[in-house]
Amino acid sequence: MTSPLGELIELRTARSSARIAPLAAALLDLSVDGHRLAETTPPTRLPAHGHGIVLAPWPNRVRDGRWTHEGEVQQLDLSDPSRGNAIHGLLRNTAYRIRERGEAFVELEARIHPQHGWPFLLDTSVRYELTDDGLTVTHAAFNIGSVRAPWAVGAHPYLRVGEVALDEVRLEVHADHYLELDDRLVPVAVHELADAPELDVRSPRPLSELDLNVAYEGVRTGPEGAASLIAPDGSRVVVWQDPAFRWLQAFTPRDFPHVAADGSEAPTLAVALEPMSAAPDALNSGEGLAWLEPGEQWEASWGIRYEEAR
Repeated sequence: MTSPLGELIELRTARSSARIAPLAAALLDLSVDGHRLAETTPPTRLPAHGHGIVLAPWPNRVRDGRWTHEGEVQQLDLSDPSRGNAIHGLLRNTAYRIRERGEAFVELEARIHPQHGWPFLLDTSVRYELTDDGLTVTHAAFNIGSVRAPWAVGAHPYLRVGEVALDEVRLEVHADHYLELDDRLVPVAVHELADAPELDVRSPRPLSELDLNVAYEGVRTGPEGAASLIAPDGSRVVVWQDPAFRWLQAFTPRDFPHVAADGSEAPTLAVALEPMSAAPDALNSGEGLAWLEPGEQWEASWGIRYEEAR
């Protein structure tokens, strides 16, 4: 039987392993020293809740799928019909091609053609490279068209700390602000985190008491990490981001189909920590949006790291 995800790509080092799907260049699972750092997607179905997919050429939502470029209204397809938005870019249903592959890395590429609401031509790539303690993900875009083009990118991994139940795990996010969202999950204002104690996780808080679908702005960049999941024994999974990734979306659904180590499945709490190079609705606000001249390239990285208990 042919997988809807395409032919899966297995990566491995002496300590770490990962599986990547050509469809949406999705990260299907990740382990270090036998500890699962990400939820698992079986090869027989599409990633639940967008697990592991690449979000390009914009992350998150565009209100009404509509934006204006040089005085002309652009109408994107409404890929989030329940809320009347365009969501997570244009490559969610695209199979990437392998550009280069080794035992511990793979670089995938895809072309973004002109289409409804997107009059641009871009080549984009994502490189997954295992390290002994995790994974480095490098995104790139190259404007092969004849006009200046907007660009932003994000990722959508659902993370774990081994087999520890997530309601026993604490979440920590280092950020300055959060984006207030309306009932369509589109930003309407930016606030200090101190003004919203229910969203403030600058000090670790149990996931069991959090109900999040929020974009954090001004996240800490660099190797120390933007966010962490912390197990009761002190071990943790850290998400780190280059300075180009100044936003992080945290999402805690209760109906994620978790695959246990024995292969059984059950809907349960999950947590997505989503690095983003631009804010939600960036095609309208311009917040974080990069503009690439013809022939110009953009590149930045983020990653996942496992840390043993100290």
